[in-house]
Amino acid sequence: MYMNTTSLHIKIEPDIKKQAQKTADDLGLSLSAVMKALLKQFIRTKRLSVGTRDLPEIPNARTRRHLKQSEVDIKAGRGISFNNIAEARAYINSLIEHDRQDAK
Repeated sequence: MYMNTTSLHIKIEPDIKKQAQKTADDLGLSLSAVMKALLKQFIRTKRLSVGTRDLPEIPNARTRRHLKQSEVDIKAGRGISFNNIAEARAYINSLIEHDRQDAK
């Protein structure tokens, strides 16, 4: 199977490359596979998440408000749960269809 690929050349300190290569080897990975995974994550999340594993995630004020409201809604029985993704999609689609009918 032929894959269309390109090369990426980066400048990095030899010691860092050596350590990264050893770590990748220890995990049974190629350094190329590690970089490919990092770049895919970067594209997908549009964030660079390195070295944050030890730092706690602290929600901003807007997220804290939404979390508090969610807790209130759940305690009041206003939560909706689904057994699978198909049920969730069907529910969302019904809301969209309802909005379309209201717009007519």
